Amino acid sequence: MPPFHIPLRRLIDVMAFTPLMPLTALWQLKVKNRPLILSHAINSKCNLHCKFCPYWEEDRGEMRREEVFSLLEEAKSLGIMLYNAWTVEPLLRKDLPEILKHAHHLGMITSLVTNGVLLKKRAKELSDLDHLSVSVDGIESYEEMRGVKLDKVLDGIKEARDRGITTVINCVISGKNLDEIEELIHLAQELGVWISFEPIHEYEDIPQEVWEDIGIRNMGKYGKIIDRIIELKEEGFPVINSKTYLRMIKSLSPDFRCHASDIVLDVTSDGRIETCRVHRESLGEIKDELANVWRSSKARRKKISMECRGCLFFGYAELSLLYSLKPEVVLNGIRILNDIR
Repeated sequence: MPPFHIPLRRLIDVMAFTPLMPLTALWQLKVKNRPLILSHAINSKCNLHCKFCPYWEEDRGEMRREEVFSLLEEAKSLGIMLYNAWTVEPLLRKDLPEILKHAHHLGMITSLVTNGVLLKKRAKELSDLDHLSVSVDGIESYEEMRGVKLDKVLDGIKEARDRGITTVINCVISGKNLDEIEELIHLAQELGVWISFEPIHEYEDIPQEVWEDIGIRNMGKYGKIIDRIIELKEEGFPVINSKTYLRMIKSLSPDFRCHASDIVLDVTSDGRIETCRVHRESLGEIKDELANVWRSSKARRKKISMECRGCLFFGYAELSLLYSLKPEVVLNGIRILNDIR
């Protein structure tokens, strides 16, 4: 297991969150029928131009800090427990520390998804961040995929880890990095951080030639890599995915009922409320109040979910499996919480 270095203040925070978290989450989701997570596209600009990502070309503008504060307060009144800041590159937002601090002040767990390029520079400002996910999709192939050198990102990961932030390397598996997956797992072990995996999602609005270049096409080799990830997890390496999820992605065929729209409330950088990062169908705007939009969109969200062909995004799939109380997924989550503590 990763040798976590958690300062006393953060250890107290994590321990305070952990014991009642599962019961509180179940009450929020199953009894109150309200979302657990606010996933907020905190900004609309990026410092990378990855060819497989549809977000960096969009510039929809950003909510003012006061608007974000109001959003967080509404989310808290709705019972939301976790604030996740992501897209396009959150570390480009100068007032990110103030936003995380406000979420913490309200009693929310905070998380952040980043490409890590600015992480070393800004890690010292992230004292109110609980969980960090850094995109690292390869070693030799990293620069080709992301356009920057990996060393800079690894320095940022070390800085965040040393400051006590629970850190996960998230690897999107593609046709470019199949030979580097096991090395990445060993790298995570050496760094003392977790690692998660998900197969690349082939967005329809990205040119097909991109997917022919980097998509997963050698299914035999890909399947063996997934089997190896499972083996290493069983050996005690810090793979955060459940084995249920890993076995499912081996065939690239979603085999679960998606509950993402029951669990996650998605808000765009300009204040629209959407279904999820796949459908991106508008449900309303924050000016309409979160509780009103959530209540009025129930039938629509259910219809979209029932008709969805499914995706294999790590967060959506694992959360949906947890929502369905799949035994191995639940036990995996409990084990990880205990390891963090």
